[in-house]
Amino acid sequence: MNLSAKDHAYQAFSREQWAALRAAVPLPLSEAELEQLRGINEHVSLEEVETIYLPLSRLLNLYAHSKQRRGDVLEQFLGRKPSHGPYIISVAGSVAVGKSTSARILQALLQRWPEHPKVELVTTDGFLLPLAELKDKGLLGRKGFPESYDIRLLLDFVRTVRSGQAAEAPIYSHQQYDRMEQTQPIRQPDILILEGLNVLQSAIDYPQFAERPFVSDFVDFSIYVDAEESLLKQWYVDRFLRFLDSTFQDPNSYFHHYAQLSPTEAEKTAEKIWEQINGPNLRNNIQPTRERAKLILSKSHNHLVDQIRLRG
Repeated sequence: MNLSAKDHAYQAFSREQWAALRAAVPLPLSEAELEQLRGINEHVSLEEVETIYLPLSRLLNLYAHSKQRRGDVLEQFLGRKPSHGPYIISVAGSVAVGKSTSARILQALLQRWPEHPKVELVTTDGFLLPLAELKDKGLLGRKGFPESYDIRLLLDFVRTVRSGQAAEAPIYSHQQYDRMEQTQPIRQPDILILEGLNVLQSAIDYPQFAERPFVSDFVDFSIYVDAEESLLKQWYVDRFLRFLDSTFQDPNSYFHHYAQLSPTEAEKTAEKIWEQINGPNLRNNIQPTRERAKLILSKSHNHLVDQIRLRG
């Protein structure tokens, strides 16, 4: 990966070096369980979980447990009851990079640690503006860009959860391409994983709103899942072609009109969507936030993580 001069702030690990940090932590997932966590067109193996995600879960467990202990000491000193605010982890990255699968694997691993059995995962897709509102504002072609989100709703949610209160997270339907009426109840988790395209954005991106809080202000540990754009584009096209024979065939799908495309037409359509929407969003809004992450997982072919960078 091509990082800027700030790269020196990171310590880089090869797969082999990182795997050694597992420290004999047992693998708590079976192949059947992993199959439920994989995304479309992703081939995450148990070996990948052992090599990459088990050491990461160990690191996150140490961080979360340390914060819990510090919080208990402070509350005891001040004579207050613990607030039960969760340790918040964000997972950012491009469309098609596999951040959703990474987040699901981390949730499955972290909730098996005895220190924090309750781990919730929330995707920021649910905080996208409703489809009708996106159309009214002329933002349908910029869905996934920062301006397409209900930032106030997202901030209110994160603030509420961080304070230890109960909250409701909107649920997104990829089939309907819209926010649903149902919500996901969040009730004082030990850890909250927040996954989305723009969760690393901060006041640096919007100096005119320097006094406004951002989601990143409430995050304890941030992860960026990275890959070269050429790979991301190919993964997006491959996923689109997979949907051609599955999701797009559903008459209730928002994208059912794509079902009649030939493979050649579908590939051209996917490439066009990437060039007009996903590519520009990556280059202008998502990738510039990469080096704010505490940890960067750099992927190569076949979604394999070939290097891990950890900020000291």
